[in-house]
Amino acid sequence: MEKIFEQQPSDCLKIVLFGPESTGKTTLATQLAAHYTSEWVPEYMRTYLQDKWDREKETISKEDLLPIAKGQIRLENNLAKSTSDYLFCDTNLLELQVYCEYYYNSWCPKEIATAVHNHQYHYYFLTGIDVPWKADDLRDRPFDRSTLFRNFENALKERNIAYTLLKGSPQERLQNAIEILDKRFTK
Repeated sequence: MEKIFEQQPSDCLKIVLFGPESTGKTTLATQLAAHYTSEWVPEYMRTYLQDKWDREKETISKEDLLPIAKGQIRLENNLAKSTSDYLFCDTNLLELQVYCEYYYNSWCPKEIATAVHNHQYHYYFLTGIDVPWKADDLRDRPFDRSTLFRNFENALKERNIAYTLLKGSPQERLQNAIEILDKRFTK
């Protein structure tokens, strides 16, 4: 595997916020980082694709996938160096793989699939679709939320990844996540 796709060793606990678009991942990542006085990794795909949209009025293409993956893992590796506590990842490469397979008929670049297989995280929170969908330049699947949610949940189940489904208001999700983290991990 190309080194650019490798996770660098770190002392932090990596927690992934995982789920379809517009399900509160970014909100929860920022809230959890604030609560634990820790760091959070933004979703690089949003930054990359918003920039592309603003420049070219173009959406994602297969050629964008590897640069997005490289940017995401670079952000994660850099931020992991600056914390020894929690690192809240507003998505990861498994999310990119789920989207690749959804948009490109089960296809995903082997570099991403290999990285997903090799990367390690301590816990996942799957964000439910019981919050309102909010339109923006990049979101495009308001009517496919149930299908996408099943794809995300199946990705976790197929890999035997420990996770908790978070539903309810943003405050309920935050409280539930804090309770679970406090029970599972002692820092």
